[in-house]
Formats: sequence, structure tokens, C-alpha cells
Amino acid sequence: MPSLRRPAHLAGWLAYPGLPLLGEGNTPLIDMPFLAEKTTVKRLRVKNEAANPTGSHKDRMSAALVRRARDIGARKLAVASSGNAGVSLAAFAGSAGLECVVVTTADIGKGWRRAIELHGAKIVVAPSAAARWDLVSAHVMRGEWYPATNFAIPAVGGNPFAIDGLRTIALELYLCADDDPPTDIIVPVSRADLLWGLTKGYGDLASQGLIKKPPRVHAAEPFSRISRVLAGESYVGRFDGQSPLRSLGGTTVTYQAIDALARSGGKVIAPSTDDTLRARDELARGGLLVEKSSAITLSGLHILRQQSIISENASVVLIVTSHGYKDQP
Repeated sequence: MPSLRRPAHLAGWLAYPGLPLLGEGNTPLIDMPFLAEKTTVKRLRVKNEAANPTGSHKDRMSAALVRRARDIGARKLAVASSGNAGVSLAAFAGSAGLECVVVTTADIGKGWRRAIELHGAKIVVAPSAAARWDLVSAHVMRGEWYPATNFAIPAVGGNPFAIDGLRTIALELYLCADDDPPTDIIVPVSRADLLWGLTKGYGDLASQGLIKKPPRVHAAEPFSRISRVLAGESYVGRFDGQSPLRSLGGTTVTYQAIDALARSGGKVIAPSTDDTLRARDELARGGLLVEKSSAITLSGLHILRQQSIISENASVVLIVTSHGYKDQP
């Protein structure tokens, strides 16, 4: 894999380029021929974001946010999270000598709590998931905290400077898969930061003449939210649903999700929990233990093949966002 740590590759690519802070990025792109055969596509690869320092794609966002915070003189970063985002920001803020507040709920897992506290961040418990945003909003409006995540309704996704860090995934795929560029990419979706970052990254590559045609980026959600909006509902509504895929929870849809799908020509699918758990087992038998929320990409591929949205001649990349060791028992 070409190294992305050479400044020439990053100059001008991100709003705040620089060397990795904790070794984030440059994650493996793994061929999965047995799954390609099972899903009847020409080629199937996995971009393993679990190889990042704290085990998720959130590290790319945290690194970008820390660079932005340094530039504007922010000293205390805040995130509403009960998992990956909280641990990631705590780690990167600690490495940069910045304070960090993780606003969460009482049911946060013991492993998440321990990791956040060991990284030196402060945990603040809100009475509900929705109340987390209210609390973050109050401190942000007083200029006390610099936010990493959304804190408003209608939801707008994460901090745009943080999302900018996700564009590097598109750059890495371009550099490492130029012999067989993906025709289709599937990502797990909640508020669509990853979906937007990838789509924007590929759009930038196309605008510079580096690629002729960007891949379609498809969204896999645990229950119908985006799909309801595409069917005619207002995206600023509330979309209740239940799923054990905690990393993909939430009751909101962002405009960036709708815009990214329109730009890339991607589709949205909502695999069942049972299908996603079977997909997790398939990936595990192939050597990759992934968080349940990540396995939704493979269950989504099965649906997209059944519906002939992805063809047998496709070159597919699944984005695995986090490691299976993070799943709480």
C-alpha cells in the first residue's frame, strides 16, 4: 500500500493537512475472494477502519478536529457519544493536551467508560440521548466547549472540519486501488458523516481529473429512516426504530445523507438485524471480527445483489468502521 504519510499526498487535500497524530489512516484494504464468490460479484474488498488507533473510523475525524481546535485556540472539546466517537476524541484530545468532555447516558458500557476516563476525558451523564444535544448546545453557545458532533435539531451531522477528515478514505482507495477502482462502496449509516465524507472525497478526485467516474456509495441503515425520506417524508422529522446496532442508533436524518446519495447515485437499504448478525459471522469466518454495526455493509450487499442494483461484474468495497471486540455483551 502506498504510504500516505508523505506530505506531497496530503498537501491541499484537507482543510488542515498534517502528519498523523496517533497513526490514524492508511488502513488495510483486504481482498475477500471467498465472500466475492458467495455474493457473486467480480471482486470484494474490505477497507478495515478498525485498524485505526482507537479502533474506528472516528479517529480520522478526531485528528481533523484537533487540528482545527489548535488553529482557533479552542481548549475544551465536547462530543455527545456512548461509544466510538467518545473514546476517539478523548484519546486525540489527550494526545494534544486539550480537555475533552464526553456527554453520554447512564447506560454507557463499562468498557467505553473506562477507556474514556483513562484517556483523561470527563464524562457527563445526561438523562436521555436527546438531552445530550441540549447540554452540549448550552455550553457551545456560551463559548465554553468546541463541539465535535451535532447538537441541534434539525440534525446536521458532525462538525464539518471533523467530517473533512473522512475524505482521506477516498484518497486512500484511489491510491491503493487504481488497478481496479471500486464501482460500488457500502457504508453503515446513522447521520451519514462517513457517507458524505466519502462522496465528497470522490467528487474532489473527479473534479481534479484524477478519476473518470466516482463509485456509487450506498447507505446501509438498521431501520428505515433515510428510505422513508426518499419515499416522501420530510427529513426534519423523527424516525423512531429499535436496533441492537448501537453505533447506528438515532432518530434523525440529515440533509447530507440525502445529498450524498443523490451525488453518488447510491441506494439505501435496511437489512434486518438477523441478516446483519449472519453477515457478522460470515466476516468472522473470513478472519475479520467486526462490530455488529459494521457487518450491516455485507448484509446490505446481499440485498443489493438480490435486487440487481449491484451487478455480478461489480468491484465492491465494504467499509468496516469498528472492531468486534467493542461490542458490549
